[in-house]
Amino acid sequence: MTNRRQFITLLGGGAAAWPLAVRAQQLELPVVAFFGGASADTADDRARAFRQGLGEAGYVEGQNVAIDYHWMGGQYERLPSLIADVVRRRVAVIATPGSVPAALAAKAATGTIPIVFSVIENPVQMGLVANLARPGGNATGINYLGAEITGKRLGLLHDLVPRAARIAMLVNPASPSAEAMLQDGLQAAHTLGLQARVLKASTVREIEAAFAALATESTDALFVANDALFSSRRVPLAILAARSAIPASYSNRDYVVAGGLMSYGTDVTNVFRQVGAYTGRILKGANPAELPVIQPSKFELVINLATARALGLTVSPTLLGRADEVIE
Repeated sequence: MTNRRQFITLLGGGAAAWPLAVRAQQLELPVVAFFGGASADTADDRARAFRQGLGEAGYVEGQNVAIDYHWMGGQYERLPSLIADVVRRRVAVIATPGSVPAALAAKAATGTIPIVFSVIENPVQMGLVANLARPGGNATGINYLGAEITGKRLGLLHDLVPRAARIAMLVNPASPSAEAMLQDGLQAAHTLGLQARVLKASTVREIEAAFAALATESTDALFVANDALFSSRRVPLAILAARSAIPASYSNRDYVVAGGLMSYGTDVTNVFRQVGAYTGRILKGANPAELPVIQPSKFELVINLATARALGLTVSPTLLGRADEVIE
């Protein structure tokens, strides 16, 4: 009887201690603080791509790395406190794919925790790195040139809608990249001989108000700036553009898959994979100061033919031939 009681006691103690041991093991995993600019309900593919990149370096979530997800949805009010929290917890890496504000906030908050970013402006000019080839500090990542290709994207929109003379540019004034992108867009519009009207929106309500404003004066086409808030609202944006019967250009194919007319830009899913791969390399011991900032060499043009037909547009064979993907 005594032995049986001892066995039960030991079994009970072991059962109680086992979850504690598992939790202790989990706590020992390196933690990656992930800050995405989009919203969680629209970013499954991007999170999957990030994990794929981690996997290329041998890291699997829940097995040898923990990921602390923060999806901002273009709303950054809580960002300072969230960044302060992960810095205080001394996470292993801070990854900020597609979130310029998060990258800047992380860089301002810590000079020691490695940061892996993806940004649409020159990270040297933004103060994130000292040099593209040798970043020299605690941050590195991908510069996917969203602002620099604004003129090219506007030109493609004009090729698709050659009758357009008046365009509207929708920008988020809360974005650190808004001013540079706006200036590039206005310059490109001037070069093409287009009249440009600027619409600003930093909330969902302001997006709806901007589309309502489109109806107050004749506008031939819409240029939607590269921004996390707009990306997280890509389906409503495509619906609003369809209701307004206005041809619109977007920054990546996700909008076109959602029903938008056309996009030109970097493969964003691949950018998230590259951020994951760099994060994995740093977890394995690579020094971010010596990992060069990656710049994409290929941009993709995507056209939605069904949307074009609904808008009464004829896509020229030349433009179709240039497209990397055509959605029927």
